[in-house]
Amino acid sequence: MNTKKLHALNWFEIHAANLQRAKRFYETILQISTEEVKVGDMPEVLFSFDRTQGGGGGSILESNTPPSGGGGTLIYLNVEGDLDGVLSRISSAGGTVTKPRTAIGPYGFIVIFKDTKGNRIGLHSRTSRVKSID
Repeated sequence: MNTKKLHALNWFEIHAANLQRAKRFYETILQISTEEVKVGDMPEVLFSFDRTQGGGGGSILESNTPPSGGGGTLIYLNVEGDLDGVLSRISSAGGTVTKPRTAIGPYGFIVIFKDTKGNRIGLHSRTSRVKSID
């Protein structure tokens, strides 16, 4: 039914009202350096991760949606190659799609949904559909 994934967790986002304050905080407590990037016109601060392994990275976003505090962290599960399949099963399993499949440039596609308890969860795939092999 399902092939094993190298990593179950694909990505996380920490939403912050003040990006620079959050950057200083996490660099200080973790004793790390972060990387400032822009995805489209949105500035982000990336935590260091091995990009060759696929998954396991994360960032800080300057955003008030959702508000900082409880519920302000969003994880993305790895659904590589089956984003549309997983998306098609969310409603029938009792969940609610809150952000439909959205392209995020060269990084692939995301979906955000609420599970049966109202938890916000993201899905990520570099490709949106399983490619047929001819």
